[in-house]
Amino acid sequence: MLDGFVEYGYIGLFLASFLAATILPFGSEFVFAGLLAMGMNAWGCVIVASVGNWLGGMTNYYLGSLGKVEWIEKYLKVKKEKIEKMQHWLEGKGAIMAFFSFMPVVGDIIALALGYMRANVYVVNIAMFAGKFVRYVLIMYGVNWIVF
Repeated sequence: MLDGFVEYGYIGLFLASFLAATILPFGSEFVFAGLLAMGMNAWGCVIVASVGNWLGGMTNYYLGSLGKVEWIEKYLKVKKEKIEKMQHWLEGKGAIMAFFSFMPVVGDIIALALGYMRANVYVVNIAMFAGKFVRYVLIMYGVNWIVF
């Protein structure tokens, strides 16, 4: 399946990176590494993967922003007081949490939570992109070290 993404070059990498950042169980690292091994421009891959992954993360942020306290109380049985306590704890931590949204599994949850908690969208955008960019730079150097 991942071969199909590699065949489409930068477009395939963008789609793989976008999907990897959504709530779908998907990884873009193999597509990224495959394109680097095929000789694609490393920095071009970093930019394309970072933008795709960032837009996927911001999609999760948006989905989280659609959530309502009433839904959480009703379906997840979490009391409003606990939600408010969590919101208070998160105040001022949006940037650092957004930066680490590149982490597998929990990154999707972080982005959803930031959206739900209505973290500052400008701060989240910048910090999330920075985290995604650093992630792909590290992967690029790791792949180059192993392959070349």
